[in-house]
Amino acid sequence: MSSSNTGSFAANLTLTALRVVAAFIFFTSGTNKVFGWPTPLPDGATFDPMTQVGIAGILEVVGGVLLFLGLFTRITAFLMSGMMAVAYFQVHAPGSFYPVVNQGVAAVLFCFIWLHFAAAGAGPWSLDARRGKK
Repeated sequence: MSSSNTGSFAANLTLTALRVVAAFIFFTSGTNKVFGWPTPLPDGATFDPMTQVGIAGILEVVGGVLLFLGLFTRITAFLMSGMMAVAYFQVHAPGSFYPVVNQGVAAVLFCFIWLHFAAAGAGPWSLDARRGKK
């Protein structure tokens, strides 16, 4: 195998690993909001699909599954990136300019991770690639 093929393999592997791991974490953020799993909702709250948190939870569950599989990646990632930008500026940024202070680190990282996948696509190890979409 030439060095360029090895680099390509490594790039494909790490791109896939980033997509799958980030999508799984994103998915569990949604399942926490929707199902109270893996941790219960705070203060005995219950899921309400007609709130911003409820809608975000549903989008995180559905988006997380699609991104995990690499299916409809570009549009899903674009929408999830936008959702995370709104979450950051609406919920976190009013508390402080600094994400580490306002607890918005995850929102910023997800925003830019999903923005990358919206531009780059899911990569060759995805259902999009199997469907013939780049």
